[in-house]
Amino acid sequence: MSDLTLTVMRLGFLAVLWLFVIVAVQVIRSDLFTTKSAAPRSGHRAAPTAPTAAGAGRPPQGQPGGAQQQQARQRRGQPTHLVVTQGSLAGTTVALHGQTVTLGRAHDSTIVLDDDYASSRHARIYPDQAGQWTVEDLGSTNGTYLDRQRLTTPTPLQIGVPIRIGRTVIELRK
Repeated sequence: MSDLTLTVMRLGFLAVLWLFVIVAVQVIRSDLFTTKSAAPRSGHRAAPTAPTAAGAGRPPQGQPGGAQQQQARQRRGQPTHLVVTQGSLAGTTVALHGQTVTLGRAHDSTIVLDDDYASSRHARIYPDQAGQWTVEDLGSTNGTYLDRQRLTTPTPLQIGVPIRIGRTVIELRK
């Protein structure tokens, strides 16, 4: 082979090697920094609490003011928030506003779990038609445990009963 061919091959190999290094550094950098910036420091997204300008000051459609007061009375014994009691997010509190709470490693989860044993879409906690909060495993690899029992079907939650996902423990509280 001629010297020119060898030099071109060396330069080509060097370019491919540097391209590999640059791509590897970008992947590592994006993995490290998007995890921290995608979720707020507390590990959950804040739920909106203020009414929108269009709905401010009036009861929801289809509910007269008296029905709204009755519904508020029924909610007094109901849980108002989720608390992370163990794991990397210990102390994190999420207010329940009648919306589904998703748990997992995915950045769009309500509670983003930084746990090797959690799936990206691990579990969800949602209110059923009767207003009872229910936990459901979303086909996770390592399972969701309700007070040491692995969940196989959606199960109603009681206040104070621990929900374990990997090293993270979450409880429903008033």
